[in-house]
Amino acid sequence: MNTDKIKLGITHGDINGISYEVIIKTLMDNRIQDFCSTIVYGSPKVAAYHRKALNIDNFSFNNIKFPGEANTKRPNILNCIDDQVRVELGKSTEIAGLASVESLKRAVKDLKDGYIDVLVTGPINKNNVQSDKFTFPGHTDYFESEFPSDSGALMLMVHEQFKVGLVTAHVPLSRVAELISFESVISKLRSMHESLEVDFGLSKPNIAVLGLNPHAGDDGLLGLEEKEIIEPAIQEARKEGIMAMGTFPADGFFGSYNHLKFDAVLAMYHDQGLSPFKTMGFSDGVNFTAGLPIVRTSPVHGTAYDIAGQGIASETSFRNALYLAIDIFKQRKQYRELTANSLQVQKKTNDRSNS
Repeated sequence: MNTDKIKLGITHGDINGISYEVIIKTLMDNRIQDFCSTIVYGSPKVAAYHRKALNIDNFSFNNIKFPGEANTKRPNILNCIDDQVRVELGKSTEIAGLASVESLKRAVKDLKDGYIDVLVTGPINKNNVQSDKFTFPGHTDYFESEFPSDSGALMLMVHEQFKVGLVTAHVPLSRVAELISFESVISKLRSMHESLEVDFGLSKPNIAVLGLNPHAGDDGLLGLEEKEIIEPAIQEARKEGIMAMGTFPADGFFGSYNHLKFDAVLAMYHDQGLSPFKTMGFSDGVNFTAGLPIVRTSPVHGTAYDIAGQGIASETSFRNALYLAIDIFKQRKQYRELTANSLQVQKKTNDRSNS
């Protein structure tokens, strides 16, 4: 494998949804192979089924059994599921769930072993992947368990014009308030700040923090979480040099375009952040798991069973997820090099001062 190219892995997601469609449509652009080598962790048989259903004749994968066999000039596919798997377009099945997990686990193993540099995950069904061997509510939680970090994972939704992160993600709404704590808010602010600097190259990024309650608590009338938890966390973050501001009432924040004044927005719970994000960035936004030592992105849409196999799914979000994974990998490398150079310069300066 040409080590000059970024080695990009792709999990095939739910085989009964639109994942193969958006993957194939993206990789049909041969220019992608100019700057990365791609490996889909899936099934040649399933890929052929989807190509036939979509009536795509001018595309094929290079079949491999090991990542080192990848052809750097062609899209590759590595078989990691049972050949007897059955595709049932538009349906949630146990077999599809097992196939999603097998693809994910094999790709994560190769990511750990250095065979791939970054990973883009196809959409899964959070219900059919559940088993006694896989109990995670989503990709983010699984990656956090496989690649632990001091700051923890941050679900960061990325659009060309704005970014939205979450304090709590895939939890019932009834549990959100109990999970909003000083530590949870400050840890996500730290993680977001670091990601904006390291992954996106932003100097002194400014972050808007939304309130939990209607009208951000209305000065305590509608709840005390803002005064007792969120605002103290913001004050602590500012002492640490993090430009966090808030709390802002969530209901009018996006409608008044205030999100465009900040480098990122920290929302308290899933729908508070993702409802406005998907309203404005559903077709081309990207889900990035920040705060971890590896780079993982995914499209913002789900399995879309209702349009599976019809050839009408847009690949834009998936393609942007692929591009973003590559951009972040390069940005992290550049940041490490710049930091190392700065430390070397500082060391030489200190040595001269002490001589």
